[in-house]
Amino acid sequence: MSRARSHLRAALFLAAVSPRGATTGIAARRELSARPAPQKPGMEYQDAVRTLNTLQTNASFLEQVKRQRGDPQTQLEAMEMYLARSGLQVEDLDRLNIIHVTGTKGKGSTCAFTERILRSYGLKTGFFSSPHLVQVRERIRINGQPISPELFTKHFWRLYHRLEETKDSNSCVSMPAYFRFLTLMAFHVFLQEKVDLAVVEVGIGGAYDCTNIVRKPVVCGVSSLGIDHTSLLGDTVEKIAWQKGGIFKHGVPAFTVPQPEGPLAVLRERAEQISCPLYLCPPLEALEEGGPPLSLGLDGEHQRFNAALALQLAHCWLRQKDHQGIRELKASKPSLLRQLPLAPVFQPTPHMRHGLRDTEWPGRTQVLRRGPLTWYLDGAHTCSSVQACVRWFRQALHREERRGSGPEVLVLLFNSTGDRDPAPLLKLLQPCQFDYAVFCPNLTEVSSTDNADQQNFTVTLDRVLLRCLEHQQHWSRLDEEQASRDLWSAPSPEPGGPASLLRAPHLPHTHSTSSLVFSCISHALQWISQGRDPVFQPLSPPRGFLAHPVAGSGASVLSEAAAIHVLVTGSLHLVGGVLKLLEPSLSQ
Repeated sequence: MSRARSHLRAALFLAAVSPRGATTGIAARRELSARPAPQKPGMEYQDAVRTLNTLQTNASFLEQVKRQRGDPQTQLEAMEMYLARSGLQVEDLDRLNIIHVTGTKGKGSTCAFTERILRSYGLKTGFFSSPHLVQVRERIRINGQPISPELFTKHFWRLYHRLEETKDSNSCVSMPAYFRFLTLMAFHVFLQEKVDLAVVEVGIGGAYDCTNIVRKPVVCGVSSLGIDHTSLLGDTVEKIAWQKGGIFKHGVPAFTVPQPEGPLAVLRERAEQISCPLYLCPPLEALEEGGPPLSLGLDGEHQRFNAALALQLAHCWLRQKDHQGIRELKASKPSLLRQLPLAPVFQPTPHMRHGLRDTEWPGRTQVLRRGPLTWYLDGAHTCSSVQACVRWFRQALHREERRGSGPEVLVLLFNSTGDRDPAPLLKLLQPCQFDYAVFCPNLTEVSSTDNADQQNFTVTLDRVLLRCLEHQQHWSRLDEEQASRDLWSAPSPEPGGPASLLRAPHLPHTHSTSSLVFSCISHALQWISQGRDPVFQPLSPPRGFLAHPVAGSGASVLSEAAAIHVLVTGSLHLVGGVLKLLEPSLSQ
């Protein structure tokens, strides 16, 4: 560990943020206190969030979950107990008319499309999702908007005190863990606000997820499947499909997008076991026949799969609830395709078209243009989602107009967390030919004590910084492999690729010239933007900001570039931290 830490100190030229140097700041945060901060006038919301953060899952609890995952009743019965202690019964959730959605990638975008479509019909919607990008209240939305700080605070303390009052004197656990608490709180908010429906995104998996206490959803959906959360869900797509299929309910229609044969067969078997009618979504092109093309508010070819699933979920919900808008639809009968019946083909109504077009889902294929800087934000964190991200990024670059005659610089800002292997993700990103690869933890500042929404008690700063160094080492190895194969010479143009870009001169491809590690997001953005982002204008950089040779030479290149294109990916939490700094209004 001492050798790794010495390498870390050498790489982290920005870690020195106090007169006593980098090691002081790191040591001070090795043991992160989980105690809520004392309440201050005007800080009620932050105080509620700090108290919520004390419920964050730690490593020992995760190990417990892994041991218990063979017995779903253990997880679901515990959640039902918390629900009862909070004053609700499982039957009360039936009034929420829930649309329950799981999947490995695209489930959040699918939920966002679905919610926006149904809101366009004049329905009052609730939407529970995770994780949050900037503020935790984003996880609980009414009519597409995060609940207000005041509403969050009111419902948080009401639920918190209720659980305190009903705890078992013989039990040492009085509070549910972080995600369970927020799930309970979302149910209470939606019932109190009398929503017409609630779109509920599964947290992890499906079968054992705490959202799966819902017994009578109106319809269920499964977005694209892939490998993720292997320590909890299994190490094959088939095992993961079994977990995802755990949200199916007897007699409740379910829909999925095209999947590989293996996991699709597992989903079909899970559905057959409980007599759940499962349908395969036809491609979006089939729904566009006879009408104008559908316009999507979310960019990227992969979003067409999510939109196709969302249309089926919304269509089914409207039909099940006999909504008057359903009379506009003319749908064909389902037909058998491959292993599953094909869902109905219909012409989307004007409400559906408007909903798809107006969908917003920050941090997913999002572009921010700021002077000479263009920020491309996508929280892709699996191999398949990073592949989709790369396709979207390269196509977006190709569409960009040239800005002046100077060089254009490509920068990668990356982080990966949890049990994910960063090597394959970074390998997928290499063909983009970034001029600089920048790595940092998901911390907006070295100290986040003033912002409870960004606190994370599940890891130490030492650990996340060492992981960033590992990312840099992976990148260096990939860089050297490509250099040895002479792949860094000018590539031949490819369809949809950024062939028209005038690239900045590449530096020699060694470990010390193309990649940097920063101690926090703010410092990384300071170096990348060089004061040229008209919105992000931080205070003077810390001492030693340009001490590293790459930082000094790179600063000159970035300061003189005609355009800087920055791809931020690998973690939704990283994207959220970047958005917090680039879009201050999101923190208000």
